[in-house]
Amino acid sequence: MKRILGILLKKLITTGSLTVTYSDGTSQRYQGAHPGDDVGMRIWTRAAEEALIVKPALAFGEAYMDGTITPEECSLEQLLRVLMYNIEQGNLLIEEINSRFRFVGRLFKPLNSLQRSRRNVAHHYDLNGDLYKLFLDKDLQYSCAYFERDDMSLDDAQEAKKRHIASKLKLDQPGLEVLDIGCGWGGMALTLAKDYGAQVLGITLSKEQLRVARARAKEAGLEGQVRFELLDYRTLHRTFDRIVSVGMFEHVGVAHYESFFSNIYRCLKPDGVALIHSIGRMDGPGTTNPWIEKYIFPGGYSPALSEVLAAVERTGLWLDDCEVLRLHYAKTLAHWRKRFDANCEKIRSMYDDRFMRMFELYLLASELAFRLQGHMNFQLQLTRSIEALPLTRDYIFEADRKHRSA
Repeated sequence: MKRILGILLKKLITTGSLTVTYSDGTSQRYQGAHPGDDVGMRIWTRAAEEALIVKPALAFGEAYMDGTITPEECSLEQLLRVLMYNIEQGNLLIEEINSRFRFVGRLFKPLNSLQRSRRNVAHHYDLNGDLYKLFLDKDLQYSCAYFERDDMSLDDAQEAKKRHIASKLKLDQPGLEVLDIGCGWGGMALTLAKDYGAQVLGITLSKEQLRVARARAKEAGLEGQVRFELLDYRTLHRTFDRIVSVGMFEHVGVAHYESFFSNIYRCLKPDGVALIHSIGRMDGPGTTNPWIEKYIFPGGYSPALSEVLAAVERTGLWLDDCEVLRLHYAKTLAHWRKRFDANCEKIRSMYDDRFMRMFELYLLASELAFRLQGHMNFQLQLTRSIEALPLTRDYIFEADRKHRSA
């Protein structure tokens, strides 16, 4: 097994070098033809070696969680940078084959039914709420921030994100009815009510997020303007002036894209505006990393714009604006990692070491996916009417400046 794994690693590493200490105590260095970082890892069991041969993308994460793979003479970040960069070059044949099988397998995956969607959301978002308070910003924004300047704090960048989205929604009169699909812990909905005078319905499938969001609305004295419900967007049968969805579309599922945008069309008033903010990928349709799908976001997938826009075109919606945010999420995740590390002892008191390693790997691998593997964020501004918005985008920047100064 060691010999077969060695052959695979020799083909994988074309940039930088990787020194592997195998379970029998022997070491081998794999040197790429192109300069790069020198990293090392220790594989502690034969079972981990065998798993890496068959399903490397899943096996590496599981072995790191279990402690049967550890970085050696380097940090986890340095090790992942070398591995993920070389994988992105298509140097690992077995993973290319597995990825193709996963892509074909998308057609046979169970659809995201109402019950499955609730179960998938609960897997990640119904964790101990105190965990998220230890690494997110003060408003509990669990999505990509918007860094207008490199030196912005996480709190300021998340405020800028909400302001940027609100400006695109054109909330130029108080009392507009807004639907927030996938409202999280309520931060966006509360901001739209407090700062823009909107009447907001926030919906979520997470019981924990619902509990926190309702408590925050009560504490802020906004119960008359903001209502939170445990609802699936597919069950709504009323219209709104505005619809916003931040960080939820990744959980819809490819087979449901047309249905999702048809529901946006159905729930949007004739002169209404919708803003969809999602993680995406710049290099065409693909698949979710199997470790991320199994342990972090069951049913999750970051789509290519080609998949999304094809669905939009079939629903009669106007795409009025599309903005791609490239490294904003990488910077966001870097802030989350720093805060997670600073509070590791508090988090360890809530969860075991295996969970700690899992979450550490999730945050780091996600950041590097944006830096090295073509992940990005996009914002789609959608309307039913060709005349719903001004002819130029000046109103976005004017509204942004107005609320920034306020």
